[in-house]
Amino acid sequence: MPDPFVIAILLTALTVALASICTHSPSGEYQPREIIRYWGDGFWGLAEFTLKMAMILIGGYVVAISRPVMAALRFLIGFINTPIQAVLFCTFAAILASWINWGLGLVVGGIVALEVGRRLPNVSFRVLVASSYSGFLVWHGGLSGSIPLVLNTHDKVSFDLIGELIPLSQTTFSPLNLIAVGSMVVLLPAINLLNLKVAGNEPSRFLADTPDAKTMATNPDVWINRSPIPVLILFSLAVFYWFVVGDNNGFSLNLDSVIFIFFMLGMLLHGNASAFISAVTEASPKVAPILIQYPLYAGIMAILQESGMADQISRLFVEYSTPQTLPLMTFYSAGLLNLFIPTGGGQWAVQGPIVVNAARELGVDIPRVAMAVAWGDAWTNLLQPFWAVPLLTIAGLNIKDIIGFCLVTLLASGTVLSLIFLFFGVRPL
Repeated sequence: MPDPFVIAILLTALTVALASICTHSPSGEYQPREIIRYWGDGFWGLAEFTLKMAMILIGGYVVAISRPVMAALRFLIGFINTPIQAVLFCTFAAILASWINWGLGLVVGGIVALEVGRRLPNVSFRVLVASSYSGFLVWHGGLSGSIPLVLNTHDKVSFDLIGELIPLSQTTFSPLNLIAVGSMVVLLPAINLLNLKVAGNEPSRFLADTPDAKTMATNPDVWINRSPIPVLILFSLAVFYWFVVGDNNGFSLNLDSVIFIFFMLGMLLHGNASAFISAVTEASPKVAPILIQYPLYAGIMAILQESGMADQISRLFVEYSTPQTLPLMTFYSAGLLNLFIPTGGGQWAVQGPIVVNAARELGVDIPRVAMAVAWGDAWTNLLQPFWAVPLLTIAGLNIKDIIGFCLVTLLASGTVLSLIFLFFGVRPL
């Protein structure tokens, strides 16, 4: 299995080739020339998102290695004594954290796998990390799912397309989604236990060194760096903003607020600027894979959007759909597109207009096809290194170390989700 960076390069080359062959230039120019221009113009399209991913990784890591959090985590893990308990703990912790917020799930999953691995070094560390990553599958069915949230806000594109807001009761808290999430809560632990049985007792060389807050460097410096006063000042400003002056229509748990919480809470838990900076310095090298990979995916997304190839893929699946199979075919098309457009918001911008119009033509409930896009986007993340990078970086592993286990989970979860979307496709409105 190549390095995730090499995978991104190969996907770029494949996208350029397919777009050059399968699409036509609107300007009449030589198509490969146009495709490469799309790629270059879109290379920095995820720059803001890349920075946020780097910050959430650093913030989550800093919080996790603070003395209070490490002590609490080790207390909980102290009750784990068997390989089965270890796998179940990693799976359920990641599912819960990912359902609450996808960024939280990635960070919590990596840290939990590390600490459980330290507790039971004879348990396959690769399976522990794969178990933690499998929990990420439920993120788009959770509270931070980007498509349900977009449909419930006055987003210009979605609101103009549908003409009304779709409440979370019809998406995130719909029977379809609750059954899908519930089925994954049952299925994922079972599949991970199967992976554990296949892996057996692996050598502990897969276990990366876990940072220990007690051994962090403490170089002598001026007293103000070690004083809690600057930390308390900044944290007080943050609290005042959160609950008094923040124009947020009430506190909401989105990507920006999670980063903000991690930043301020990490600083407070470390107690002073010196310890906080040391923790950030320790976390910073883990950001490198994100910085070099995400621009490549931004270029791929730009090619698919500007060339019309993503539109062609979506329409191909829709053309062969019936009112009963449209949710299922939408799920499959979303899973395929997610390999090239691995962000939920970006995928909905491309695929949303097509599936909404198809749903209207065929008389299918729009929230159903929207959730089919959401789950298809989350499903093939099990094969897409884009989202695995933060968790793998924390764990110190490569995608090749867990891809076999992820493939088993992909096939099993895809089968169950297909049956769910097929069942809800044949139900009358």
